[in-house]
Amino acid sequence: MRIVVLGTRGFPDVQGGVEKHCEELYPRLAALGLDVIVITRKNYIKEKIDDFSGVRFVHLFSPKLKSLEAISHTFLALFKLKKLKPDIVHVHSIGPSLLIPLIKLFRYKVVMTHHGPDYMRKKWGIAAKFALRLGERNAMKYSDKVIVIAKWIQDYIEKKYNRRSYFIPNGVALADIKVYGAGNSPLFEKFNIKPGKYIFTAARFVPEKGLDDLINAYGLIAGPEFKLVIAGDADHKTSYSRMLKNLANRTEGVALTGILHKEDIYKLYANAALFVLPSYYEGFPISLLEALSFGIPVLVSDIAAHKEILLPDFRYFRTNNIRELSKKIEECFKKGIDENEKDKYINLIKTYYNWDIIAEKTLSVYRECVGD
Repeated sequence: MRIVVLGTRGFPDVQGGVEKHCEELYPRLAALGLDVIVITRKNYIKEKIDDFSGVRFVHLFSPKLKSLEAISHTFLALFKLKKLKPDIVHVHSIGPSLLIPLIKLFRYKVVMTHHGPDYMRKKWGIAAKFALRLGERNAMKYSDKVIVIAKWIQDYIEKKYNRRSYFIPNGVALADIKVYGAGNSPLFEKFNIKPGKYIFTAARFVPEKGLDDLINAYGLIAGPEFKLVIAGDADHKTSYSRMLKNLANRTEGVALTGILHKEDIYKLYANAALFVLPSYYEGFPISLLEALSFGIPVLVSDIAAHKEILLPDFRYFRTNNIRELSKKIEECFKKGIDENEKDKYINLIKTYYNWDIIAEKTLSVYRECVGD
């Protein structure tokens, strides 16, 4: 069975939740015997390799423009489908799904993964939000099968469109905590941080991630005994990303690392005293799963996506409440995490958020799709 994948920038080591999802999922599907071809956005791929862990790549140009990038890349990818002869075209996210009716005109089977109603994100203007809503409608109307990564998304589209979907969540690969947690790292020297003496987050520099709230909350702490380390950057420079960097530079104790390789990110997870995710919107955050997989304490905003993982009440704070966030950062830093709570999350990940199980479930959807 040949699967052609649209809607991701590509991988490995490309920033983004969809990109992490695809990097973990498709090598496993290739190992299960599928012929997987991912059409990447060339300008995000640092090393123009032709394959990765059994997944083949077709590198294709896309303009690096926030509102036009996904849709223009998907449109150009349509011209590759005839040559690639897929059994299924797997489209990720509602932006690229705008063109699913055109894919169906060529009589291809389409599986769409809904990563969240992106028109809820603060970064989009009126025209972009309209296009995203239309993309979602097209996906619900024309896709042969729909996968959702979170139960709240499943409930949302069932109520809005009366559309049946398959719940297959994001996952996380359990890393070797002893390896990443041991010894020093050039990162610690570069950013003047010490293991166990910093709080950490990893996110794109977009308004819905709430990183400005996090920096402002950290700035309210009098003489903190820990630093704030933020990994990530903006895909496209915006007034928000510039403001965020200026705010970080003005706030003593904040370190911005930029976009890092997976090994460096894991090193920062493994040695953090606390992981904080202050998002206003998420589909289902892989970064939170990654933090839990390393057994570090977490503190997250009280949005629906975060509440799908049943954390104790004290690990949530009210969105847009900077004073409460500041107070809880101090409390959670001091409290840490006990072994029972660690074991609970590791078992949860092994049972529900295991990429091998997720790959098997996705394969079942493909088999149903081609059998229809």
